[in-house]
Amino acid sequence: MPTVEETLRNYIAENILFSDRGYPYADETSFLENGVVDSMSVMDLVLFAEKQFSVPIGDHEIVPANFDSIRNLADFIRRKLGQPA
Repeated sequence: MPTVEETLRNYIAENILFSDRGYPYADETSFLENGVVDSMSVMDLVLFAEKQFSVPIGDHEIVPANFDSIRNLADFIRRKLGQPA
């Protein structure tokens, strides 16, 4: 079973970066500082995470601390699932 990080990397590579070469950045790379995502892509990530991991995400949780890198987003999802981040 793929890890949260692997699932996110694959989704971003295929659906946001439209790459068939995988996710080209380190897990700690800032999405915003490096132009990986824009505001519409963040909403795509929210919808994907809610569906893929069955976690509700409130508007107040859509902040850079949770959505600015693979690492931040994976840790956020694990916390929502009640798993160690």
